[in-house]
Amino acid sequence: MRQKILRFATRLRHGADAIAAIMLAVMFISFLVTVLFRYVFNLPAGWASELSTVMWIWLVLFGAAFTLRERDEIRFDILYSNVRPSIRRVMAMIFSIGIVSLFLISLPAVYDYVTFMKVQDTSYLHIRFDWLYSIYVIFCVAIIIRYVWIGIRAALGHDPMARSDIIKEEERRG
Repeated sequence: MRQKILRFATRLRHGADAIAAIMLAVMFISFLVTVLFRYVFNLPAGWASELSTVMWIWLVLFGAAFTLRERDEIRFDILYSNVRPSIRRVMAMIFSIGIVSLFLISLPAVYDYVTFMKVQDTSYLHIRFDWLYSIYVIFCVAIIIRYVWIGIRAALGHDPMARSDIIKEEERRG
């Protein structure tokens, strides 16, 4: 059963990576179109510039929510990596409680603001701002779930630093 769950999670991760790669490709191509239209054809290409910006927003938030792993995050872990595993677990629980609390407190206001933004749309592509920024609500929910999971695992006795080594070993096996 555990192997099936790991395979399913791996497929989800690969799917999320593929979606992020597509967004990056669209962003890059629209950037090239912007440069081509502006400097070669001397024509405006606001739509391409706007598409590049939209893809950047979605890529950053989607990537942080679904493709970025805990071990990939940049952090100052001089203290964190040099303490005993039991202290690291306590630190992980405290940090998780803080992150989950802050995101849960902000979530209703975030949702209200994003849904309020339906009254405006982008200049060239006419994408409603509530659709454009809906990725932030998804990002918030994904972060809440991720840090609840991290906190629970730390409370159950799993060392957060050792967890990344387990993931690396599982990925090497296949």
